[in-house]
Amino acid sequence: MPPPLELAANLVTAVSIGLAARNHVATWPTGIAGCVLFGLVFHGAQLYADALLQVFFVVTSAFGWWYWRRQVAPVSRAAPRGLAWMGLGAAAVTVGYGALLHHFTDAYAPFADSAVLSFSVVAQLLLMQRRLETWAFWLLVNTVSVPLFASRGLTLTAGLYALYWLNAWWGGWHWWRQWRA
Repeated sequence: MPPPLELAANLVTAVSIGLAARNHVATWPTGIAGCVLFGLVFHGAQLYADALLQVFFVVTSAFGWWYWRRQVAPVSRAAPRGLAWMGLGAAAVTVGYGALLHHFTDAYAPFADSAVLSFSVVAQLLLMQRRLETWAFWLLVNTVSVPLFASRGLTLTAGLYALYWLNAWWGGWHWWRQWRA
């Protein structure tokens, strides 16, 4: 049985992720609660980049909540050039932050952890703007996260991220249909 904190983080975050795929504003307050809980879980598992990522998620979720409540923006596409720059920036952050974690902390899998951090930032920024491409980045993040979390004994979290991977496919399809409409 997973620890109660990990269980609570997974349950709350599962609700939030499902709401995001449905393009529902309640994804943001539930996401904030889940991020606070996961911040504690990841810190305890020595996944410091993922713990720091939760702080970013709380801040951007507050902004996303405000933005989505203020206006109902349609699903749209991101500019290809902007996506390329975001991807290159995320790759550079992965290498740089991974190197810092490797040399100055006892972080477990610092480069994989940093990849989850950097590409999640891109995915979250795209989600906040209701950009269709967010789901491709979430697929990448979840692909790296599943084995990373499993290797730290966060079995429930790894399983849930496998379901998030499926949800990212479904969310991408659902948002693509909204974009085409």
